[in-house]
Amino acid sequence: MTDSSRDARHDARHDAPRDATVRERLAAERAGTHAQIAALSRDFDAIVEANALVAVDDEHDPEGSSTAFERAHVAAMLRQAREKLAALDLALERLERGDYGRCEGCGEPIPAERLEARPTARTCVRCAAARP
Repeated sequence: MTDSSRDARHDARHDAPRDATVRERLAAERAGTHAQIAALSRDFDAIVEANALVAVDDEHDPEGSSTAFERAHVAAMLRQAREKLAALDLALERLERGDYGRCEGCGEPIPAERLEARPTARTCVRCAAARP
């Protein structure tokens, strides 16, 4: 057995508790985001249904513009929640592959503080700042 393979096995054992904690956090955020998507979907459907029952002409209905705004606002929040869910799924995939916490730009480790603040981060701060 070479020193590098022994070191890799030691690193994998050492990282296992950290990976379990990260996996739990990502799974909890995923569950919360999934619940948020379900609630926003119900809200959106209720707005659309209520709007269909009340008026067909937003332009002449005094409530129409606020209903349209509310519908657009909920749709935007729903889109953001779905994007977050996709990012969480990608983070879980990276964790399974063993490259979670490694910058996709430079290959260096992403600082723990950044991952704590943004668990779905795919780049270090330096590479994120360099993006156009």
